[in-house]
Amino acid sequence: MGILENKARARLFYKYLSKVYDTINPFIWNEEMRTEAIGMLDIEPDDRVLDVGCGTGFATEGLLAHENVDEVWGLDQSPDQLEKAYAKFGKHGPVHFHMGDAERLPFATNSFDVIWSSGSIEYWPNPVRALREFRRVVKPGGQVLVVGPNYPKTTVMQKVADAIMLFYDEEEADEMFTAAGFEDIQHRLMGPEYDPDIAITTVARAPGADDAADEAAEEGETIEDDAGPEAEA
Repeated sequence: MGILENKARARLFYKYLSKVYDTINPFIWNEEMRTEAIGMLDIEPDDRVLDVGCGTGFATEGLLAHENVDEVWGLDQSPDQLEKAYAKFGKHGPVHFHMGDAERLPFATNSFDVIWSSGSIEYWPNPVRALREFRRVVKPGGQVLVVGPNYPKTTVMQKVADAIMLFYDEEEADEMFTAAGFEDIQHRLMGPEYDPDIAITTVARAPGADDAADEAAEEGETIEDDAGPEAEA
């Protein structure tokens, strides 16, 4: 586990990074990449959208620019990053901000149609646990998009990456999303001109309502119609 795959260390790291985050971020994750990633989503009118690890609101801003998005729920564990986001959007505006943990989302089951997360997974101590939380709060058939750092190609950079945080390739992304119960998993590499494969973007869907019911039945849970058992009498 890398040194920043620790929540306390990550918060301390962002206490200082937040001061320059919006200045250096475009060199790694820019507007063109953001637009391309948003284009991978099927966002419908009135969809509820959650941005996990919203940081200063760079991705949130792009999501709000989508024709079908009027408001976004944003969550981050860093108070310093959220202060920057408040300055952009206000505390009571189109973004409903929450301070929280990706592995313990403070939202009800089946709350959102779309969940977005960019530049956050690399800090999660347990990515599969967080993805299972995504699956819990996204509606059946809903989409999840996660952007993380692509695993380096050279041995030296791999050792550096492993010591810092989570870097992963498409195969590992498949394993994580499958373990969390997602389907229709797709990946796309993207990046700025100097490194076009720096980021890996994964889009997946939660099982539909019928599939979720089948899974629950397999786990021994009782699935009843909305009408209740009396309707069968």
